[in-house]
Amino acid sequence: MKHFIQRDKMSKRQRKKLDAEKRTLWKVNPITKVVQSKKIYDRKKQPRNYEPYDFQGCFYLPQAM
Repeated sequence: MKHFIQRDKMSKRQRKKLDAEKRTLWKVNPITKVVQSKKIYDRKKQPRNYEPYDFQGCFYLPQAM
């Protein structure tokens, strides 16, 4: 049977282990839910009106008369 030891009297290593066990009770990691600021420049983000292919001159389709 384990004896109850107050947290104040535990060694630093035991307190660290106890705290780590308590932190694993989260269902969702709250750190991943941080929303990135809109003011920060993001090189990877494409502009709103970006079109990857410009079709005005890529193809010549003659129309039958």
